[in-house]
Amino acid sequence: MKPVIFGLSGPMLTADEAALFREADPLGYILFGRNCVDRAQMRALTDALRDLSGRADLPILIDQEGGRVARMRPPEWPAFPAPAAFAALYDRAPSSAIAAAKANGQAIGTMLAEVGVTVDALPLLDVAQPDMTGAIGDRSYGADPMQVAALGRATLDGLAAVGVVGIVKHMPGHGRARVDSHLELPRVDASDDELVIDLRPFRTLAHAPMAMTAHVVFSAWDADRPATLSPTVIREVIRTRIGFDGLLMTDDIDMKALSGTPADKAAAAIAAGCDVVLDCWARMDEMTAIADRLDVVAPESLARLDRAMAGAGKATGVPFAELVAKRDSLLALT
Repeated sequence: MKPVIFGLSGPMLTADEAALFREADPLGYILFGRNCVDRAQMRALTDALRDLSGRADLPILIDQEGGRVARMRPPEWPAFPAPAAFAALYDRAPSSAIAAAKANGQAIGTMLAEVGVTVDALPLLDVAQPDMTGAIGDRSYGADPMQVAALGRATLDGLAAVGVVGIVKHMPGHGRARVDSHLELPRVDASDDELVIDLRPFRTLAHAPMAMTAHVVFSAWDADRPATLSPTVIREVIRTRIGFDGLLMTDDIDMKALSGTPADKAAAAIAAGCDVVLDCWARMDEMTAIADRLDVVAPESLARLDRAMAGAGKATGVPFAELVAKRDSLLALT
């Protein structure tokens, strides 16, 4: 098994993709809007991926946050509120906001489980700052670390209750970035003391099963390399100060914040201490180069994967409509 999560080009596996995936045996897959047509199609696709890998607990990821970041969209699937909606409720009624976030997580997870998706790239634990990039914006749970942690925990618990694994992101924090890491490399020059605020939600939820790195340079910790490619940030900040020992994946390796070929970036991220690389764009030449460049998954990464996926597929039976109604009644309090 190679330490990479690959994207797919369309609503079904192509013959070339199937041949590459059979040979490379990637750790998992990630789905985007181009892969999500309807329930029957998605279930057939996820079943085909599991059959190809031979792993019942195969990680099949999606970015289904709510708001503007949603791969499964109306009219086939309902829209979900952005995380900022729960932050707004928290200002008035913290316990109601926590209950609403948990119900929302359960509802999202129920929708994903129905089509065979086992991992959601949610929640964001990025603490909002006044001048943060719009790429985070209403995806954040707020500016107070305790609030962010509380709503993030509720979301993780909601997903887990229906057998879906959550990913906390973007470790060690993207809230101070002033530019979009999809387009360029952000640099944060805050002091170590100031960055304590950014670490707090991640430390509180250090038990999370999976986490995603930030393509951000933190000059207080490593002035030359973004967190994704920095052994110092991964070893000393993420693994030690935060105390995270779950499965650590990169953000999309093809984002413009990182320079070099996809294979070079993938190898550098694994060498820095990431467990797995996320490569989203389903370009055959790039996927082949990455698979050829990477060694097999390290034993400690396999152990983290096994722990993370232990609860996948173990769902409870709360009806979807009931969860949505509960969430909406609580959000109406705003």
